[in-house]
Amino acid sequence: MGARATGMGYASSCLTDEWSVFNNIAGLSKLDMLRAACTYDAQPNFKPFNKAAAVIALPLTIGVAGIGCYRFGDNIYNEHIISAGYSTSFGLASLGIKLNYIQYNAQGFGKKGVVSVSFGGIAELTPQLKLGAHIINLNQPSISTIDGERLPTILIAGIALKLSERTTITSELEKDLDFKPTWKTGAEQTIHKKFLLRTGFNIHPGAAFFGFGFRHRKFSCDYALQYRPSIGSRHQASVCFKFKDQTK
Repeated sequence: MGARATGMGYASSCLTDEWSVFNNIAGLSKLDMLRAACTYDAQPNFKPFNKAAAVIALPLTIGVAGIGCYRFGDNIYNEHIISAGYSTSFGLASLGIKLNYIQYNAQGFGKKGVVSVSFGGIAELTPQLKLGAHIINLNQPSISTIDGERLPTILIAGIALKLSERTTITSELEKDLDFKPTWKTGAEQTIHKKFLLRTGFNIHPGAAFFGFGFRHRKFSCDYALQYRPSIGSRHQASVCFKFKDQTK
């Protein structure tokens, strides 16, 4: 989630912002201000696939805590997620862990809720090079007692290269244990100290991405467009508000 990550092709394993609550939880550790953000992701061709989420990131004396809520779907089928995580940094590394309560609701079939665990890390090897990795649904909770279906474990590993003060490139591989890997790559270019442009692509399945953002001392806003030939376009917009500095 988050229009910044979407504009960069979802290549978010090395990004450090408030949306790390739903992406790589380790990315929370570098935040030094209380932040609250919300986002909406719309697919005009099929409104039941619309998504919405909100997050709060709170710096503590040691580390940063975050909580987020997410909704996908309509009245016939929908998913809700509440995530709570914590991240801290030491030396070159940042580590984070997150608990997710996931509820599925299908009309005529009732509700099912499960708890999953996710873990992530980011290593800043140099000011220009970062490595990031995270594991989603590490514990593979069961979502069906009839056929033994479980939530899939997803492994993601990526790299971020800061080519200059204005240009960053990110790339990562995502592997669901039951499917072929997805390759995601994105780029972010600062065209002014307050304005940014983004682009990205995915392979398997193929998709193209574009986005832009605006940064202010107290708030930021972002927009992203995704186009996939099989499903058409998606649009996501995010807004984040920043509050007073916190002592870490």
